Order: sequence, then structure tokens, then C-alpha cells
Amino acid sequence: MTQKLKLKEVNIKNRRATFDYAIEETFTAGLVLTGTEIKSIRLGKASLVDTFCYIHNGEVWVKNMYIAEYFYGTYNNHTERRDRKLLLNRKEILKLEKNGKEHGYTIVPLRLFINDRGLAKLVIGVARGKKEYDKRQSIKEREDKRNLARLFQK
Repeated sequence: MTQKLKLKEVNIKNRRATFDYAIEETFTAGLVLTGTEIKSIRLGKASLVDTFCYIHNGEVWVKNMYIAEYFYGTYNNHTERRDRKLLLNRKEILKLEKNGKEHGYTIVPLRLFINDRGLAKLVIGVARGKKEYDKRQSIKEREDKRNLARLFQK
């Protein structure tokens, strides 16, 4: 009887993105990674803070995504903040390109996770920037939800 080791669930979120942007549409993309990068992600040593996506020559790239250097990596360890290519099909890339060119819209990473087959996936969204009053509304809703939970907990 063999047992499979259960690794901790990798689910790295970009919480700032949902606060700063109103997400219109989401896509799930694969990532082109090196060996030491996927090992660091499996350990949960990655961050999506200040990360964005851009389209160059018909390919989608993620810029400024932090993946810590792998501790046991040798001279062929990766660079922490290099541009990484995203894997999407042609129809999705054309849709992203059309939506991303509109004024006020951007493509932001929302979540990085490992799927059941062990592959790293990145959920990206076409987002429109929120105004200051929209952010105040989000804060008010969050505080109301917290107060309701506090009342029902007692």
C-alpha cells in the first residue's frame, strides 16, 4: 500500500488587484517556467504584488512577478523578477489584445495556483481601474460584512 505525499495547497492571490480594479473577464493561462521556478512555487515562495501582463508580438507576458530563488539551486538558478511567457490559445490572446487596448483597461494577474496535474496556472483578468469613490464603497461593504459576521458569531 503506497501513500502519496500531500503537498500543501498553493494558492497565491493578488488581493490588491480586486481592490484597485473592477474585473471584467478572467482567463486561466499556463506559465513557461524553469525547473527551479516551479520548485519555488510549490514551496509557496512567490508573489503577485505590482505584477501586470502585456502583449508583445502576439504573445502574452507577465512582468514583475516575484518567484524567490530556489534554496538548493546551483549556478543555474533563475532570476527572481524576469518576464515570463503565458500560454493561451490564439482566440484568447486576440480577445485580450482587443480588450486591453481600450482606454482605462489593463490585464492583471489575480491568482497563481498548482492544478491537480501539478502544473502552474495563472488566472488573469481584464480589469478597469476603480475611482476613489468606488474604493470607499468596497471598504464600506467589507466592513459591513465583518460587522454582520461579528453579530451572528455571538
